[in-house]
Amino acid sequence: MTTGSDATRAVIRVVLVDDHAMVVEAFRRLLETARDIEVVATVGTAADAVVATVQHAPDVVIIDYVLPDDDGAVAAARITAAMPSVRVIMLTGSDDPQALRSALAAGCVGYLEKTGSHDRLAAAVRAVAAGGTVISPDDLQRLHAAGAQTPPTADATLTLREREVLLMVAEGWPNRVIAERLFLSVNTVRSHVQTILEKLDAHSKLEAVTVARRRGMLGGGG
Repeated sequence: MTTGSDATRAVIRVVLVDDHAMVVEAFRRLLETARDIEVVATVGTAADAVVATVQHAPDVVIIDYVLPDDDGAVAAARITAAMPSVRVIMLTGSDDPQALRSALAAGCVGYLEKTGSHDRLAAAVRAVAAGGTVISPDDLQRLHAAGAQTPPTADATLTLREREVLLMVAEGWPNRVIAERLFLSVNTVRSHVQTILEKLDAHSKLEAVTVARRRGMLGGGG
């Protein structure tokens, strides 16, 4: 029997993109054990990823970094350009910092390594669907260790309020929750986020958090 809370819970629609059938099937089964997640399509190429996203209008796309016809980050960039409301999580089997850089530039809001991602995938889907970001401290550390430094600029100085918003963004909170906790309107939070992106020369919340950590703006980043 469906309870009232189950009936009103929004189902998160997901498109899975990976050219390995066994991997796709494993992730599909994993996600569909959750009542609030539905896999609406599985495809194996970058081109099909864009087509499936436009066709099914999912909430979240989970895409492999290495695809047979193109870079997964290229497909992610096309997806975010065509449908900005879609949240993209990049999966990778490599610890190469370039994969993370490419994901950030493509507008991905989540970044997970395939190894060990099974336990975190459903939680990551929920987090990004709610407006949050997902990236591990280990990945951020690898990026920093690889020397991916972003020179600070004069206009990158954040106000106290912007730092408060950025800290909550870094914790994965969506705009709605940030607004509630800081006693602001959602529109005001969106405005702060946009200003933060501009000041940090970032294309997404995830990239802004990464840049801020590299500059030591959030503590423990440099």
